[in-house]
Amino acid sequence: MALLLKSLIGAAVVILISLLSKSKYYYIAGLAPLFPTFALIAHYSVGSTRSTADLRETILFSGFATLPMISYLVALYCLVGYFRLVPSLLMACVAWGIAAWILVTLWGYAHGH
Repeated sequence: MALLLKSLIGAAVVILISLLSKSKYYYIAGLAPLFPTFALIAHYSVGSTRSTADLRETILFSGFATLPMISYLVALYCLVGYFRLVPSLLMACVAWGIAAWILVTLWGYAHGH
């Protein structure tokens, strides 16, 4: 049942983004995926199964996890001026992946994981 609820929440966000992108307020479509839908699910899951210290570490890591998103946005902003949309999106995803890999690696070193 919990998996179904999580799927419905994700689908609702996708529908909201689609509707916003077709409206005169299309730019708000960029805000909708940043609503902490999945962070809420992750923090609830960790908080209900792990210690408070583990939840606090997850919350702190979530803050640093905004860095890969910023990398994606900066890359995409720069790339769309030079490439078509789909290649720009793919390259920006690569930038996100590299930034995420660096973050996870550095976090592991700093926290002994």
